[in-house]
Amino acid sequence: MHSSLLEKYLPELNPHKNSLPILDLACGNGRNGLFCLEKNLAVTFADINAQSLANVQQAISHDADKYQSTLATFWLIDFEQRFSQPLVENSYSAVMVFRYLHRPLIEQIKAAVVPNGLVIYETFTLGQAVLGRPKNPDFLLKKGELLEHFAGWQIIHSFEGTIISDTGNNSQAIAQVVARKPL
Repeated sequence: MHSSLLEKYLPELNPHKNSLPILDLACGNGRNGLFCLEKNLAVTFADINAQSLANVQQAISHDADKYQSTLATFWLIDFEQRFSQPLVENSYSAVMVFRYLHRPLIEQIKAAVVPNGLVIYETFTLGQAVLGRPKNPDFLLKKGELLEHFAGWQIIHSFEGTIISDTGNNSQAIAQVVARKPL
């Protein structure tokens, strides 16, 4: 099941006079990118795990009547290589990041979004350490940190607190932001 943020902010994702794709960064099983693809939005699925990308490709092939496969591209990439700047020469209409945090990448994400484009970001906060995994503070946002990263952008939505997970089985401490890059 895709994130409810995508459902709510889908009209904001529709391309604004450009044909650039949406980057589904650290896409995992591709649930969010597949939702966008189903809505005829071009998506670049990016992940370190080749099997995850193969699973997304298989899902697209399996439901060919549901997805326009020509709108999907796949990028096998390790975003955490030291001294690497994988996004530096790329541009996207939007970048979405769910349940992933690599702080050195945030400035690259911001630079890769075209003016008037969006970032949809949702990941765990320090409060998650008492609720379950992850527990490593390197992968957990401090209070207010996500909003700080997008200072100067138009904040369309922000949330920080505890939610029930998509599966409805447990609580999760998260921060969310939907932000539009200034012109």
